[in-house]
Amino acid sequence: MAILCRPAIAVPENVLTLEETLELARTMHADHPQLPLALRLIENTGVRTRHIVQPIEETLRHPGFEARNVVYEAEAKRRVPQVVYRALDHAGLGVRDIDLIVYVSCTGFMMPSLTAWLINTLGFRPETRQLPIAQLGCAAGGAAINRAHDFCQAYPGSNALIVACEFCSLCYQPTDLGVGQLLSNGLFGDAVAAAVVRGQGGSGVRLERNGSHLVPDTEDWISYAVRATGFHFQLDKRVPTTMKMLAPALRTLATAHEWDVSGLDFHIVHAGGPRILDDLCHFLDVAPEMFRFSRATLTERGNIASCVVFDALERLFAHGGVAEDARGQIAGFGPGITAEMALGSWVTEDRPATVGQQGRRAEPGARVG
Repeated sequence: MAILCRPAIAVPENVLTLEETLELARTMHADHPQLPLALRLIENTGVRTRHIVQPIEETLRHPGFEARNVVYEAEAKRRVPQVVYRALDHAGLGVRDIDLIVYVSCTGFMMPSLTAWLINTLGFRPETRQLPIAQLGCAAGGAAINRAHDFCQAYPGSNALIVACEFCSLCYQPTDLGVGQLLSNGLFGDAVAAAVVRGQGGSGVRLERNGSHLVPDTEDWISYAVRATGFHFQLDKRVPTTMKMLAPALRTLATAHEWDVSGLDFHIVHAGGPRILDDLCHFLDVAPEMFRFSRATLTERGNIASCVVFDALERLFAHGGVAEDARGQIAGFGPGITAEMALGSWVTEDRPATVGQQGRRAEPGARVG
């Protein structure tokens, strides 16, 4: 079965603390009639620090959508390669071993996708398949894992590389002054992540089953309004209640696999906010400790969209993993309202490194940057 190997994560060097976020809100929106509510909601997110690609002074300016998208492309090309190399190292593979690249991002736009640039620049084979996913938002991390799993099942022995690139700060809109938008300004952060799904061998999460669930008639709960100034994030006040509707889908998937979701050994889920984790504890009947890695991601990096599940999974690896054959779930939640869910068990395998034979770095003369 396909193995989801240890992810690699990188965050930008510019740090924004909760105290700085609250002070910015007080200063910039002193006359806002719902400022006390917005400040309280931001504090309740549990987010203590976030990382952003530009200094806060530049982030707060709006030079126009075109200029912001130029920053998105430049920063993606600057930051993604080293994360890709580390993910390949974790998997014991090289660029020539990859058969599919899944690229997920909802905070900028490129066509051709960054996948084409990666293939040309880092030395992946020209026949490497490309699967860009742009419109699943925070659920895209789970979707990427599931599509990579499907591919490795369909083509035994193949390997897939997942890349998630989210620069949420580039979507800041100074004219959006609703409470939901002010909350978002204090919640989202930037990050880049990569992980390999190996068709054979490797260590990590042995992917066994995946599934999707769409909550009917919730399309406008999480959405973008696409305007001349770019992407305007829209968040309905009902979003924090969505786990009441999505938790049964998580339980159903586990039951279909003859597992008890309440008895799993690890949970790696998208932490869009603390209410999501608290409600999952309640509806899935699991202890809060089970979501400690997802909560740590939220606290230290904020909501980093599709990168959340990879950051939380990396924290599980850094903690030493779990026992051999331990059972768990991975889930991303996002627009739709959509859940992308996976079930898997932990596997450890001592394997000889193959990077020497397969080529870990870019081909001679390849361009980076």
